[in-house]
Amino acid sequence: MNHDWLEALRQIEREKGIDAELIIQALEAALLSAYKKNYPHSEDARVEVNRETGSIHVFARREDEETGEVRDVEVTPRDFGRIAAQTAKQVILQRIREAERDLVYEEYQEKVGDIVTGIVQQSEQRYTLVDLGKVEALLPHSEQMPGERYRHGMRIKVYVVEVRRSSKGPQIIVSRTHPGLLKRLFEMEVPEIADGYVEIKAVAREPGHRSKIAVMSNDRNVDPVGACVGARGSRVRTVVNELRGEKVDIVPWSPKPEEFVAHALSPATVKKVIYHPEEQMCEVIVPDSQLSLAIGREGQNARLAAKLTGWRIDIRSESQAGEGEEAFVAQAGKPSEAWRASGAEEESEGPEETTGSVESSGPGQTTEPAGVGEEPAEPATEAGDSGTTEEG
Repeated sequence: MNHDWLEALRQIEREKGIDAELIIQALEAALLSAYKKNYPHSEDARVEVNRETGSIHVFARREDEETGEVRDVEVTPRDFGRIAAQTAKQVILQRIREAERDLVYEEYQEKVGDIVTGIVQQSEQRYTLVDLGKVEALLPHSEQMPGERYRHGMRIKVYVVEVRRSSKGPQIIVSRTHPGLLKRLFEMEVPEIADGYVEIKAVAREPGHRSKIAVMSNDRNVDPVGACVGARGSRVRTVVNELRGEKVDIVPWSPKPEEFVAHALSPATVKKVIYHPEEQMCEVIVPDSQLSLAIGREGQNARLAAKLTGWRIDIRSESQAGEGEEAFVAQAGKPSEAWRASGAEEESEGPEETTGSVESSGPGQTTEPAGVGEEPAEPATEAGDSGTTEEG
């Protein structure tokens, strides 16, 4: 082999960012393996590549019969140049592929927890493939929004959940249901969040249906809810459109549990909140006319509020709270208006026999309380007034 291949290797190092020394070391190991395969009785042989000229030599340790001294003797076969050329080509191509995979892995490893834009390439029952440019990402069925259809050529924003190493290159797992997607979308749309004036403290999602975010202002002159809603709801509308009509409630965060729970149950009006720190539970009293709104359709509003705050929430109507505990227990066999929601990720405990309360704990685990029945749909409100959007 001549000097030209070494120059080509240096050029690859400049263009691909691959260390040429690592390729040369891998080439020496591959050539030694090829030599031993063709010459079985050469356990003590070694291959050396000259870094200046590119010439390749094979040395073996031999003992001088006269002096008994052990030294390296060149034993390079005449046809070794052909073997070296074939081996060098295979090693260099393999190293280039591995280096490119490593570069892609490192690039997307840094994007874990961020949003990337891709184009749908293939959609099947179990997963959807999304082309990110340099690599295809996997969107599993469990990470897809309910009712969302992914057509070939469709451009979507996805949240990078995980990057794995595999024999075929990096495998990127993305999501459309992760709460981080909603958070990142608001960070992209609201300059005040990117600049640090507004901070998203908590996010709760039931993908494809409804979400709640709690925001706090680090500047007394900036309204956190108004900044996220935007002029006439323009900012939150952009997020809602990207999530295909998923409703978003924006509420102010508060360090006081009573205030935070009251805000989290928006758009319902809360009369009183009693916080029990030892039980991590809040008792909420709402006007009779607001009970259905506070609970939400199939308990969705109460469930999201519990997930947003991280506390169990027990909702009762004003008239029920006024009757006292004895009267409340006496109504066990009658239709009850109490609802209990838990923000903990555990299995639903089901209706309680003594109070008729229902405990629900997460999306998809919905139980209809006795007597609540079909509550009226929540009225649509202007996004600029309450931080709630009902589009879609």
